[in-house]
Amino acid sequence: MNHTRNYIMDDPREGQRLLDKVDAASWISKYLDPHLQGARTILSVGCGPGVFLRELAAIHPDAEFVGVDLSAERIQEAEDRLRGVPNARVQIGDAQALPFESCSFDFVFCRFLMEYLPDKRHALGEMVRICRGGGKILLQDLDGQLLWHSPEDPDLQETIERVIRRLASTGFDPLVGRKLFHLCYEAGLSEIQVQIDPYHLYAGTIAGEEFNLWQTKLDIAKPQLKKILGSEEAADKYTEQFLAYLLRPDTLTYSCLFTVSGIKPPQSKIEPNADRR
Repeated sequence: MNHTRNYIMDDPREGQRLLDKVDAASWISKYLDPHLQGARTILSVGCGPGVFLRELAAIHPDAEFVGVDLSAERIQEAEDRLRGVPNARVQIGDAQALPFESCSFDFVFCRFLMEYLPDKRHALGEMVRICRGGGKILLQDLDGQLLWHSPEDPDLQETIERVIRRLASTGFDPLVGRKLFHLCYEAGLSEIQVQIDPYHLYAGTIAGEEFNLWQTKLDIAKPQLKKILGSEEAADKYTEQFLAYLLRPDTLTYSCLFTVSGIKPPQSKIEPNADRR
């Protein structure tokens, strides 16, 4: 099994960039709290620097929260952030080979990670394996990231699609959001629920802070862009084109946020990755 690390996931700025885009308390209230009734052991797969875990631990002091992430740097940051928090801890681990016994958690959630994983089915199988029968799994990821713009700039759009085709070899899938339902169905989950919200919605000139976040995103991607496009000059041209498009007053850019949850059936015999334990 290929546990290749994605270059975006490896950059320590990416975790902070994602956190800067969302208010943790609001996100928990909207997307997690409706699913946490009765859950006492909760796992965050791809927990990053622990911001959501700290907030969750404060909101739900009677529950136990565990985070797992592949990055040693982010785990260290999370440990620092969670120091003195008695009901939350983190450890290094691969989403495609979770370091836990089967049926260990009541609730498992994964935010903005599936889009980067080379083996998405196996990763979900790992989440199902470590979830108890009757427990719930929640996945959240994007659909249409980088792709959807109107009116199109043909030269820019061709470059975007060229970059995304090459990134596919790392596991990156900009259309993973729409695939989460079928992945959950294949994994044997029941009572699957799907919620779709707009995301990356910029009608007209992009706001200042959002523009800064996109600059950071493209800077993180620059080493890979140089490889794909053949030179630093070509990578810089693409970045300038993309940012100039976002600054135009007459353009619209958007993607969709998919939130998909399902229940591992009680008394379930589902152990999709049991042969690897």
